[in-house]
Amino acid sequence: MREGGGGRYVRGGEARCYPPGQRMLDTGVLVLNRVYQPVHITSVRRAFALLYQGAARAIDEEFRLFDFESWAALAAAAHHDSIGTVGRRLRVPRVIVLLAYEHLPKARVRFSRFNIYARDESTCQYCGRKHRRAELNLDHVIPRSRGGSTTWENVVCSCIPCNLRKGGRTPDEAGMKLLRHPTRPRWTPTFRSAARRSFYREWRPFLSLADAAYWNAELLE
Repeated sequence: MREGGGGRYVRGGEARCYPPGQRMLDTGVLVLNRVYQPVHITSVRRAFALLYQGAARAIDEEFRLFDFESWAALAAAAHHDSIGTVGRRLRVPRVIVLLAYEHLPKARVRFSRFNIYARDESTCQYCGRKHRRAELNLDHVIPRSRGGSTTWENVVCSCIPCNLRKGGRTPDEAGMKLLRHPTRPRWTPTFRSAARRSFYREWRPFLSLADAAYWNAELLE
């Protein structure tokens, strides 16, 4: 498959171009179980594989279901993301439903550096600036030397200068104020894609259900 198309995603409610180098086949597709509950986010590449294998159906903006052949027969309009094959251009599905899966995954996400960056949106919790990951570090709000624990509630994303400035002190002792106090993040199907901030309009009807029910469960460390 050759990649191409509009390259639009929603960030803060606005349509924007994809960041340079982001490939269409690697962008996000929301996966629902057979009772239309959000399960997780997969890639366009994997979504097409599930459709082709008959394990899933694509859903359009009118909530109609399509198997691979009927979806491939749809015309890819100029405002739709699409990928090219040798003989045709395929519209990218943004939501698919699994035909034989009705369970919900456990609300359990590993406590890790990547997930803390995702929770804090790669933003230093002291100076409020967004940085590249190479310029970020993790800081214990209450230093470990003072009994601070390595938990969601005591570890924040920090830029290297702020980390050095704070040192082995508490924020109050260093004259620094937290942007927001760290907490356990609420799990949603899009949590792992939070760092990319790619949330598509087609996901909204299903994510509103997620926010209202099961996906508000706390993460387990």
